[in-house]
Amino acid sequence: MTDANRDRLKTTFDQAAELYDRVRPHYPDRLFDDLIALTSLEADASILEIGCGTGRAPLPLAQRGFRITCVELGENLAAVARRNLAPYSEVTVTTSPFETWDPGGRTFDLVLAATCWDWIDPEVRCRKAADVLKPGGRLAIFGCGHAFPRDADPFFRDIQPVYEEIGEGKVVEWPLPEDVPDMREEVEASGLFIDFQSRRYVWELMYAAEEYIDLMNTFSGHIAMDPKKREYLYHNVRERINARADPRIRRHWLAILNIARRL
Repeated sequence: MTDANRDRLKTTFDQAAELYDRVRPHYPDRLFDDLIALTSLEADASILEIGCGTGRAPLPLAQRGFRITCVELGENLAAVARRNLAPYSEVTVTTSPFETWDPGGRTFDLVLAATCWDWIDPEVRCRKAADVLKPGGRLAIFGCGHAFPRDADPFFRDIQPVYEEIGEGKVVEWPLPEDVPDMREEVEASGLFIDFQSRRYVWELMYAAEEYIDLMNTFSGHIAMDPKKREYLYHNVRERINARADPRIRRHWLAILNIARRL
């Protein structure tokens, strides 16, 4: 992704904050159980979350009693996160790009980036994460992307020619979940972290046509798409899903939890 595309697309999510909060999937509970176990987080640990969105990742940690500082680029997303996290007095949400955010001298036991790492300047993200970690503190990165196991729904391959027809797709070979690379290469290449570990989580959700279109309306590429192209694509999505005997599709999700310790 070019710097220009990253800077343009990373702001699109803020346009769909309420929809994002309603339709984006929750992360598996076992991911947070593993996160706490692998980082040896104590009950009084302090956490910084980069790009908290509407609060999907900090909420399960807030429910476990951790102190969390959230930094979110989008004003609308931050507002929804504050609403969702309002019951937890140990959680704060600040609106700022992480790259220019001033920690005021604070350091943290854990820096967490959930489904946002790709949107942060690659020249800044590892260095700044290390700078705000206590010695021996942990960096945890995970996302939530489309997964294609061997039994993946054929809908997603069948719809690709429509993307190609409107100039919004390309022929790709989707790797199996176990073949998707983790973050080891980038994290270790920074020279700032050691003891890298990763875990994988795959799950599936069912979507009716309008439910899936709502989901697509939270993806940066679809939000930024030319409206006529988007209308044509969604028309085809509706037709194909509603023509099925069971008018739903089965989408698999993949989260890779990446953890490393600051030198």
